[in-house]
Amino acid sequence: MKAAKIIRDPETIKLLADLVRREILRLIAVEPLTQRQLAEKVMIAEPSMYHHLQLLRKAGLITIRRAEVGSHGILEKYYEPTAKLFIEDWENIPPDLRRYFVHSHMERLRGMLSVFQLLAEERDQNIEVSSDEINELARTIARRIAMVGKKYEETETDVDRETLIIRIYSETLRTEMVEGNWKDFFSKIGSLASIIYPS
Repeated sequence: MKAAKIIRDPETIKLLADLVRREILRLIAVEPLTQRQLAEKVMIAEPSMYHHLQLLRKAGLITIRRAEVGSHGILEKYYEPTAKLFIEDWENIPPDLRRYFVHSHMERLRGMLSVFQLLAEERDQNIEVSSDEINELARTIARRIAMVGKKYEETETDVDRETLIIRIYSETLRTEMVEGNWKDFFSKIGSLASIIYPS
């Protein structure tokens, strides 16, 4: 399976803005699942799950891995994603949806900055980040991550999806720390950043 796929089509990006569809993609990246299994895990009705699966399949985001006759003699299709990770190209995200994707990046950044905070506390230091800074940094990461993820598009992988997200995200953050407009921001973190991202 491909490691990553950059999504450039605005209509496909709209599909990815839906939380149910994102959860479907997350679940089937772990193991192929049937419509019934997915409906149970996501806790929605099977007809609704069918609708989501058809949209994802039409967009080329999922495929049928295999089909087996189930216990009631019904052919059950097992779905899997066409890539472990889908990354939205910031320039093609419809403006009214950008804040949704920025929110996801803010959550990831909070997690990473929390690690820096733990390291800071060991040195009797503190990290202070304003709401404006985390919002703007999330937007910067959202722009850059597609550039970093591009090199993973032609890579086959069987690495777990979460491991892949961490790799791509940390590489994106490292690039921004070294090359981007956020050098001054990360210099506030000082030596803590060099522990995780040595130059």
